[in-house]
Amino acid sequence: MSAINQMSDLNQLVNQSNVHHQLSVPQLVERVLSRNEGSLTHTGAIQATTGEYTGRSPHDKFIVKDDHSTDAVNWGKTNQSIEDETFIKLYHKVLDYLKDRQELFVFKGYAGADERYRLPIQVINEFAWHNLFAHQMFIRPTEEELTQHEAEFSVISAPTFKADPEIDGTNSEAFIIISFKHRVVLIGGTEYAGEIKKSIFSVMNYVLPKKNVLSMHCSANVGKEGDVALFFGLSGTGKTTLSADPDRKLIGDDEHAWSNFGISNIEGGCYAKCINLSFQKEPQIFDAIHFGAVLENVVLNPHSHQPDYDDTSLTENTRAAYPLHHIKNTVVPSVAGHPNAIIFLTADATGVLPPISRLTKEQAMYHFLSGYTSKLAGTERGVTSPQATFSACFGSPFLPLAPSVYAEMLGEKIDQFDSEVYLVNTGWTGGAFGEGERMKLSHTRSMIHAALEGELKSVETYLDPVFDLQIPTHCPGVPDDVLIPKKTWKDPNAYDRSAHELANKFHENFKKFEHASKEIKEAGPSYGRL
Repeated sequence: MSAINQMSDLNQLVNQSNVHHQLSVPQLVERVLSRNEGSLTHTGAIQATTGEYTGRSPHDKFIVKDDHSTDAVNWGKTNQSIEDETFIKLYHKVLDYLKDRQELFVFKGYAGADERYRLPIQVINEFAWHNLFAHQMFIRPTEEELTQHEAEFSVISAPTFKADPEIDGTNSEAFIIISFKHRVVLIGGTEYAGEIKKSIFSVMNYVLPKKNVLSMHCSANVGKEGDVALFFGLSGTGKTTLSADPDRKLIGDDEHAWSNFGISNIEGGCYAKCINLSFQKEPQIFDAIHFGAVLENVVLNPHSHQPDYDDTSLTENTRAAYPLHHIKNTVVPSVAGHPNAIIFLTADATGVLPPISRLTKEQAMYHFLSGYTSKLAGTERGVTSPQATFSACFGSPFLPLAPSVYAEMLGEKIDQFDSEVYLVNTGWTGGAFGEGERMKLSHTRSMIHAALEGELKSVETYLDPVFDLQIPTHCPGVPDDVLIPKKTWKDPNAYDRSAHELANKFHENFKKFEHASKEIKEAGPSYGRL
């Protein structure tokens, strides 16, 4: 008997007469509007707001510590523990609360486009618009698949249920709790839909490595010749934007698996940041926001209902959720071969990292474990300006296992499939945040295009004396001076000070990886190396 069946109250809940199962997009849109959960935009998309929580709440995320997880999970500030008994009590409180709701909504689908490794899931929502979000973000079953579908993991989302930290063992009224033993994700106190998506990603990051499959926080696309590219990076670094390339087919924008058979998308949709979105800059994403899409915390014109993508009055973390088929140029099903190129994206708020550099395998492992970037405004609750951070594997908040598990798997696959790796700075140039300017998207696109087309292989390079990175001295479509960060700064001495400061941060952060090989440790910045 599965853990879910042991928790029979869940089956009772989803079989109540007030529960709607597998509603279509039009039906869900009707429910959203009739329940006053959101508004209709001029293109037919649904717009909803999330109240106080406009981003993920990492301090409110827990994993249940029990006989399934105790020895496997990398416990700490990221993976906070909560006792099984405490979870069970809160679980039943939430279910009792939901039983009295006027309506509930259930979506059944999959995480994982590769049928060999996909996870059957069900998402139980208090809000119709959250169920529409789940319908668009996960992989939708065919009618035949639905008849055979048995959920192996359940997400229960009760945003209007507020926890009492003193009684319920949480840190606040909000909570996101994963139980691998009971195969349940319990969410409450937050209306931010991204928690639904990211909780299942965390589950897959636990499940897939046990099957010798590398789970990755990255976007992916494929060229006309079948060449595959991966784009790693935290929220706001450009994964979605840069993978939506009109000359390449999109595999997916955020979460992928790399098995011995190749790359596969974990999701069935995209969750794109849409602050300052325009047709001129990102036509594919702009055109994807029509009927069935969900706009989160985007301000609408009260008369025309046209989105104002430049309006940050609610948050800078405005989002658009839409299914993959809203993008014209996609791979169906979303699977492809092994990656020819891997791009590490970092939004460097100090403005000292080069816009592109080619990495050796050892440097790739160093920068993958480091996962340096800047948290951008709005992606997490309380972040209002860029903050330098190191997020192992470019996805530390979603990794239940030790970073070394994912890093070792990546290193093995780079060796096995001879993938080239590049570090690309989509952050600031000419100075730090507040002084310099954000890297031009057109320049970044040109650099990535050159990398994917092999145009940087034979170009003369400049060895950065601080970070020990090989920087191409020429790239089609990019002024040469842009390629060397120090040349973009008005004050070279100020650049040196900032670069040295960042190099020291790299070294300090890497102390946590004391078991890494000497070759990987020495692949970091040459300045300040002991």
